[in-house]
Amino acid sequence: MPDPLLIAKHGDIECSLLPALVNRHGLITGATGTGKTVTLQVVTERLSAIGVPVFMADVKGDLAGLSQPGKSSPKFEERLKLVGADAPAFAGCPTMFWDLYGEQGHPIRATVSDMGPLLLGRILALNETQEGVLTLAFKIADDNGLLLLDLKDLRALLQHVGENARDFQTRYGNVSAASIGAIQRGLLTLEQQGVDRFLGEPMLNVDDLLQTVDGRGVVSILAADRLMQSPRVYSTLLLWLLSELYERLPEVGDRDKPKLVFFFDEAHLLFTDAPKALLEKIEQVVRLIRSKGVGVFFVTQNPLDVPETVLGQLGNRVQHALRAFTPRDQKAVRSAAETMRANPKFRTEDAITELGVGEALVSFLDAKGRPGVVERVYILPPASRIGPIAPEERKELIAGSPVAGVYEQTVDRESAYEKLKGRAGGGTVPADVAGTNAGGGWMDSLKGSLGGLMSGSGRKDSMVEAMAKSAARTVGSTVGREIVRGVLGSLLGGKRR
Repeated sequence: MPDPLLIAKHGDIECSLLPALVNRHGLITGATGTGKTVTLQVVTERLSAIGVPVFMADVKGDLAGLSQPGKSSPKFEERLKLVGADAPAFAGCPTMFWDLYGEQGHPIRATVSDMGPLLLGRILALNETQEGVLTLAFKIADDNGLLLLDLKDLRALLQHVGENARDFQTRYGNVSAASIGAIQRGLLTLEQQGVDRFLGEPMLNVDDLLQTVDGRGVVSILAADRLMQSPRVYSTLLLWLLSELYERLPEVGDRDKPKLVFFFDEAHLLFTDAPKALLEKIEQVVRLIRSKGVGVFFVTQNPLDVPETVLGQLGNRVQHALRAFTPRDQKAVRSAAETMRANPKFRTEDAITELGVGEALVSFLDAKGRPGVVERVYILPPASRIGPIAPEERKELIAGSPVAGVYEQTVDRESAYEKLKGRAGGGTVPADVAGTNAGGGWMDSLKGSLGGLMSGSGRKDSMVEAMAKSAARTVGSTVGREIVRGVLGSLLGGKRR
C-alpha cells in the first residue's frame, strides 16, 4: 500500500492524498493566478513517483516544466520557510508530449467512426435536425460496410447521401439538403483550422497513456495552447479520451492506487451549452470510471462551472482564492464553502476570499472515504521546473519517447471515400460495398496496409500493433462498428436512428 501523498502543509497541519481514494475524483478551483497550476504540478509529481500515469492538457504551455528538474531560488527558499517544509530532491517526471497538430508532440488521432455522430455534432455545433442527419449518414455507412476513417470519408458519404436522398428516404427518413450543406460547411471550417488532422489513422491506443518508466508513472501532456482557440474541439477531444478509457479498460474494482489520473483543465468548456442527454452521460462516465481504476480531476476557476450532479462525485477538493466582487462571485464563494466540511477554527466562506497565492483550503477523503475537515494550508513547492521548457528540450524528449515513430506517419487505407469515388453512379450502394461483403474487403485492406508497414525498413513493430488495433476498432460491419464506437457516441447516437 503506497504511503499518503503529502500535498499541502502549514506548521503541524498536513494534508495528504490517499492513493487508494484518488479514483474518487477531485476538484481544483480558484481564480487566475492563485496557484492552480502549481497544485496540479505537485499532485502529478506525487502520483508519478508511486507509479501512477497521468494525462493532462497544457493550456498555457507552462506544465511542460514537469519534465525537467527544478532548482532553488530565494523565492523558493522563502516559500519553504513559509510552508515549514524541507527542500525537495529536484527531479523531473518521465514525460510524453502530445499535440493534435503534431507540432509540439506526437499526433493524437481518432477515426470518424470512433468519434461518432454525437461528439462530431458537438465539435461542429450542429442543431438537433443537423445532428439527426449526421446520425442518419452514420447509419447508412454502418449498414453498407463503409469505413469512416478521416474527413474525406465523411465528406464523400455526405455527398453520396445528399445526391441520393430520395432513394434513402423510405428506409431512413427525410434527408434535408440544407442540413447536409450545413454539415459540409462545418467540416470545411474544421479543415481550415487544421482540426482535420485529428481524424484519421493510426488512432491513439489508450494503452500508450498507461506506461511507466523505472517504476514512475509517465506524464502525458497534451499541448493545448493553440487548441484552445477551438474550445469545442478541445473539450470534445478530452471527452472522447475519457470515453475511450471508460470503454477500453477492464473493471478492476478497488485498488491501492489508480491505473491513471486524468486532469480536465478548463473544465467549464465541457459543460458549456452541453445538451441534457450529454450531461447525463458525462455524469454516468464519471461515476462508473472509478471502477476501471481511473481518477478524474476537474480544474476550473469557479465551482459553479461544474454541474451539481458531477460536483457531488468529486471527493478530493483544493480550493484556491476566489474574488467576490459581484453577486455571482459571492454565490460561487458560498457554494464552494458549502461543499466542504466545516472547520470550527475559521469561517470557510471568509477564508476563500482571503487566501494568498499558493495558499488553499484543502479537504481530502479520509481512510473511510469521508471528506476531511477543511484546512487552510500552503501547497508544497514542486520538485520539477515551474514554467515552460525550451524547444530543444521538447524535441529531445519527443525523439526519445516510448512511442516515437508510432503516430507520426498517417495511414490512408481503403475506406468510404475510395469505394464511393470508384462508383460509376446510381442511387443505391452496389454489392461490392454492401455490408454482407464488407468483411473481405476490410481484411484485404488491412493486409495491404499492415504488409506495407512490416516491409518498411525503419518502421517500428509498435506502429504495426497500433494500426492493427485501430483497424480492429473500425471493422466494417454494423455490429462491430456499434461496439467499437466511443461509448458516448454509441449510447446517444443511436437515439435518433
